[in-house]
Amino acid sequence: MAGDRMLGTLLRAFQTSTEQQDTPRLLGSASTLLTTLTNPLNVTLLTSQTLSAPAVWAQPEGLRTSTRTLSVFHSAAQALLRHEDALTVNPADTDLTRVPLDRCLPRPDWIKAVINGADEKSPRWRHVLVLGGLLLGFGPVEDEKLSRGMRSTLEQALISATNLALVEMDESDELAQQSITFVLNHCFPILSDYERSRLDYDALLPCLLRSTFLSGAGLESGYFLRGLDRDVMPVSNNQFGWSERSDSFHHIREKLASPLVSSLGPLCRLIGHSVDNAKQPWLVTAILPDLEAFARTLHTQWRQTQLSEVDPAEYSVYLDKETFNTTTPQLWKLLKSTLFGVVIVLRSIIGRTLSDPALAGPETSPIIATQSLQTLRSLYFISARAGASSFSQYTFVNLTAMDILSAFPLQSQAFIESIRPAEHKSGVPEHPLDRNLDLFFLNLAEHFTLVLPTQLSQDLLIPAASPYLAAGGNNNLLPIFEAAHSVMLAIFSASHNAELTAKYLPFYIDALFNCFPHNLTARQFRLAFKTLLRLASPPATLAATEPMLSATLLELLFDRARHASTYPIFPLPQDENAEAQAPAQLSEQAVVALTVIDTLPELPLDLLEETLPIAAEMANGIENGNTREYCKEQFWQSLVGGEMDPDRSELCHAWWSTRGGRDLLLFGERAEARDDLKMSGALPDEPREHKL
Repeated sequence: MAGDRMLGTLLRAFQTSTEQQDTPRLLGSASTLLTTLTNPLNVTLLTSQTLSAPAVWAQPEGLRTSTRTLSVFHSAAQALLRHEDALTVNPADTDLTRVPLDRCLPRPDWIKAVINGADEKSPRWRHVLVLGGLLLGFGPVEDEKLSRGMRSTLEQALISATNLALVEMDESDELAQQSITFVLNHCFPILSDYERSRLDYDALLPCLLRSTFLSGAGLESGYFLRGLDRDVMPVSNNQFGWSERSDSFHHIREKLASPLVSSLGPLCRLIGHSVDNAKQPWLVTAILPDLEAFARTLHTQWRQTQLSEVDPAEYSVYLDKETFNTTTPQLWKLLKSTLFGVVIVLRSIIGRTLSDPALAGPETSPIIATQSLQTLRSLYFISARAGASSFSQYTFVNLTAMDILSAFPLQSQAFIESIRPAEHKSGVPEHPLDRNLDLFFLNLAEHFTLVLPTQLSQDLLIPAASPYLAAGGNNNLLPIFEAAHSVMLAIFSASHNAELTAKYLPFYIDALFNCFPHNLTARQFRLAFKTLLRLASPPATLAATEPMLSATLLELLFDRARHASTYPIFPLPQDENAEAQAPAQLSEQAVVALTVIDTLPELPLDLLEETLPIAAEMANGIENGNTREYCKEQFWQSLVGGEMDPDRSELCHAWWSTRGGRDLLLFGERAEARDDLKMSGALPDEPREHKL
């Protein structure tokens, strides 16, 4: 047969060719020839030579050679299916380009002949390429291209070859590890649950991690940003340029297209599955230092580029058109994929920690939580831009790691001290990456104030938050402004910090009034005062030592209301959706009125009785009609929304029903005009005076 005659020529080329550029042509010929051979021994021979030929494997081109080898058997399997399907549809077809069915081996015989070619002449990891190519070529079980027995044979052979290869290969053989990782990543979804359970996950987990995060075909231990800075050039007095023709951008584009990085999501889910099923718990803790080192290296590499000196919100100002539209979007695409991949792995590690007694103990769990948070900290320059808070797995890892660590006060204190912000002479750091780390610190410290000693809060947390409390002039820094306010409120809310609260509260209130409305959102302003009134009211500890504090805070709000602007506040970027129910932009006057309304469920009874009519008059004093009605609705919701305890509810009911509260809120000044409508002979009411 023609195919059998061509076999000798191809085998000689396999043994004698020394040019790398011949490899794709030779493998393509092998793929075509595999389906035309009629002797199963020749199919076995060609398969064996493809896996051991010097022309292919003497100087392999990394993972590219492995993917080409897999495609030989993938393409051959699909070609065999096409030939059979074509002949079934049109048996009389005389097209010479088709291979008649009677001149091809039957499918089961052909598959067995190919499997027999995976022999001792080649290492076992190359056998995985053959079996993976066949399994992918014949498609998933739903396609029904293979009998149940033959599919089971292929799957069993693939798992057995993988397990043996993991045991036999050298840890320094990157190509073997990358090839196994590549094949399993694509074949794992179509394997049966039983065959998945047969994998040696203890040996597979380190292989997957090294191939994905540490190898050259993967994420290069975080060094894929090297060389980027030398290609970033100034193009004008205030703009940088990074050309898409530069070597560094070419490297980023190649990295995005590489087999392992382009499928990073499924690959990291496979790593996570291996974490869940590894029999040795120490393997889970062993991969965490590698992830932490990877994240730290990536952070350092980013710090060394000029692009890190530009706040992402200002890219359009400081980057030229090509850099803004073409090169940096591709870079951030790679960085975001990296972040999500790391988080997927961390999610499995944290989940395993919660369920495995060997990892949940006091000796291990705080270490795992600390290393996970350190990893997130190093990658925070990506997550802050990518909006990772909407990524449920990131939220789970972040909050769960903090919950685990907060159960160990000494370890929590040590961790907080280890990531403390550097001191800056100007207060607010100039470098965006320093501000990014400060933001991470503040967001994290907020959750640890209950377990940190008062002295540490005074010496570390308050100095870290203070530069951002009264700072302003840059709306891009609003997240860190709000984080600083949240830290202060969290410190004040800790019951053991009552003395510290009394000491720093005047400073904080002054900063609160100074930064609103230009450098603090209305949502944060309202939240801050509601929290402070809760702390100043019984049974809070501060209320016993400072009994007049709640009244003083309200007086400050009343005074601010007298001088508040009635013009709508331009919504700040982080607050655009906070007042989604409001019919129009709120004015400063309306925000202060809403703040007083928010505090009603927190006030002591005597102060609540005095404040109800004042708050009603403040709501009616809003000039804009739609905003005024919105404030009235919020007042009503405060009364009936369920936040009031029974005593406060009873007082509010009495005020509303028998003390003129309803008329005062609904009609305001018009309620006084309604007093003229009296029955003849009625006694006049005592005049009501409420001062704003």
